[in-house]
Order: sequence, then C-alpha cells, then structure tokens
Amino acid sequence: MALKRFKPVTPSNRYKVWSAFDEITKDTPEKKLVVPLKRSGGRNNQGRITCRHIGGGHKRNYRLVDFKRKRTNDPAKVIGIEYDPNRTARIALIEYEDGERSYILAPVGLEEGATVQAGESVAPKVGNTLPLANIPLGTAIHNIELQPGRGGQVARSAGQEAILNNREGVYALVRMPSGEIRKIHSRCVATIGQVGNVDHMNQVSGKAGRSRWKGVRPTVRGMCMNPVDHPNGGGEGKSKSGGGRQHLKSPWGHTKGQKTRQKYKASNKLIIERRKTKNK
Repeated sequence: MALKRFKPVTPSNRYKVWSAFDEITKDTPEKKLVVPLKRSGGRNNQGRITCRHIGGGHKRNYRLVDFKRKRTNDPAKVIGIEYDPNRTARIALIEYEDGERSYILAPVGLEEGATVQAGESVAPKVGNTLPLANIPLGTAIHNIELQPGRGGQVARSAGQEAILNNREGVYALVRMPSGEIRKIHSRCVATIGQVGNVDHMNQVSGKAGRSRWKGVRPTVRGMCMNPVDHPNGGGEGKSKSGGGRQHLKSPWGHTKGQKTRQKYKASNKLIIERRKTKNK
C-alpha cells in the first residue's frame, strides 16, 4: 500500500496524507454479500446514549466477511481486492470452483489471481487457513480463533499480526499484537500472513469533516464544561480538576490509571505474559 500526499492548495490538503488505493482492483461490492447497516447514533434499544460521540456519517452497507472459513479443502481463486468502509483492512473476494463467492480479509502479498484454501493439511502460505497445531513456529498469523469453530476474533485490523511462539500440550502460545503471550487451543484456526493496508496508521485526514463522514462526532473536554455537566467542569478561569483538587475522572467515576479488567476472570489462566509487565 502506498500513501499519497497533496499540494497545499486548500487548508485541508496541507497536512493530508491519504491512501493511494493502488491495491484496489474491484470497485463495486458483490450484491449477494452485502446487507444494509442501520446506524444507531450510539443509542441502545431504549433510546439512551450508551456510546458517546457517534452520529451522522455516510450511509454504509455491511460486507459479509467469512471469518470462519467454513469451506475446508476447497481451493478458491481471488478475483478482486476491495475497499471496505466498515474496517481498516482491505477485503478479498474469492470464488470457489462451484461458483460460490465470499469475502476474506486481504493479507499483505495476496493478489488477484492467487489461490487460497482452508483445511488441516493445506500449505502454510499467505491467505491459507489452518489449525494452530499445523502452523510452523514463528509464523505471522491473523484472524485467530479463541474458541474452536467460533471464527476469527484476534488480529483483524489493518497491519495486525500475531506470532506463533511455541506449543505446550494441547495449547499454542501466541504473541498477540499487543505483546501479550496467550495460550490458545491448538484446534483453533488462524490465517497465514499479516493483515494488509499496513500504512493505515500513518494516514492524516487533514480536516475535522472527514471524521464526521465516518460518523464520529466532536469530543468536548470535561474541563470546558460546567459542574452540572461534568465532574471536572467549573472553576474561575482555566481550572485544574473542576476548581478543586479532586482526581480527574469521567462522569461515572475515576478513570486515571484505574484497571477495568475483572479481577477474577476465567481467561486469566490462559495469559502467560501480560502486555504490560510490572516494574520490579
């Protein structure tokens, strides 16, 4: 993927760094693999805002991506790389020998005309999906299952990859994109390669309007609000922590440094090394 810079003929183009979309080979999505996507505006079924800063944005249709790779031992040909407005990664349209089509995440190096396959005995090459028990150690993988048959849940966004480090009994030790080392059952499947669109993190939108196109509304600092609206609001002039010296917090409680993970969680025993190690 290449990045494109623009001449500063407008204020928004001065700092804009955007994708060149040179890897896209197909413009229109597959009709049978597209469903309408209803926008919630951040509200739940009672109409209450449960997720702030969401609203507006361009209309989208959802692409049905096959995270499970259900058809095993059936080779499929890549017939196009497409843009997906619902995710940072690109998606690849594949077609099986009987004419059935589906979408998969497009890893780095997967090109139109390539053949991909899923199964226990397939070769560990880019785009193929196989169980962790059959993947060579040290291989970069993505779209990893956490429970057998559930479908890929880990390492699905642009540029993400995990590394298969080792095996212990029925478990494989995988270094997650965050740096955490975690046990995952060897029967869980993963796809070979790194997710494409690697330079996504280096893009610069150039203007606030592009965030509105994406459905992201402005975020106002609590310090700028009144005491009735936020614990950090109020005070004479610019005031640290709402005029007093209480700890910075959100409207619902303390946030600075507070751990949000449940203390006793079933998956704790599967984590070998945390992404953040304590200083000794």
